Amino acid sequence: MSPPPRSASRRRSGRRALALIMALFLGSAALRLAGAIPAAMAEAGPGTPSDEAAVACESEDGVMELFQAVRAREAAVESREANLSERARTIELAMAAMTRQKDALAAAEERLTAILAIADQAAEKDVSRLVSVYESMKPKEAAPLFEAMDTDFAAGFVARMKPEAAAAVLSGMDTEKAYLISLALAGRNARAPTE
Repeated sequence: MSPPPRSASRRRSGRRALALIMALFLGSAALRLAGAIPAAMAEAGPGTPSDEAAVACESEDGVMELFQAVRAREAAVESREANLSERARTIELAMAAMTRQKDALAAAEERLTAILAIADQAAEKDVSRLVSVYESMKPKEAAPLFEAMDTDFAAGFVARMKPEAAAAVLSGMDTEKAYLISLALAGRNARAPTE
């Protein structure tokens, strides 16, 4: 192998020298920038970058107003939610009270129905006993009692009596009163539905 020509080695050394000079320039620039940043920060003083950021944020068209409007809307929604929650609780309490009252009313109605049934049975027993008493009386003694009674009241007793006893009592009564009682008996079911 023959030694390279002289012009090629010169080119190489020129390139090396040029690369070295460039590296020195870049290093110098880096040192100057590294020293300039702390100096610029020291000149600005503490808190300045955040103030600038705040000014930049406020200076955007309507951003802060929009943010405040969103916060106000959020507070209004939270207030409405609290009101609705309170109303729902009030409605629940009212519904529970109404349910308790409904249950108490149903229990009272059941008691009243039972009391009325007992009263009806007692009244029926009393009427049945009176019918038995009137049936066992002599017609001459029973007739004046039936004449003194109201016509409809007397008709009610006559309707419950055995036919033989009822006939004997009616035959012992004044004919006009016996006629009115017979008329009341005949008309008792006249208004009853036929279908």
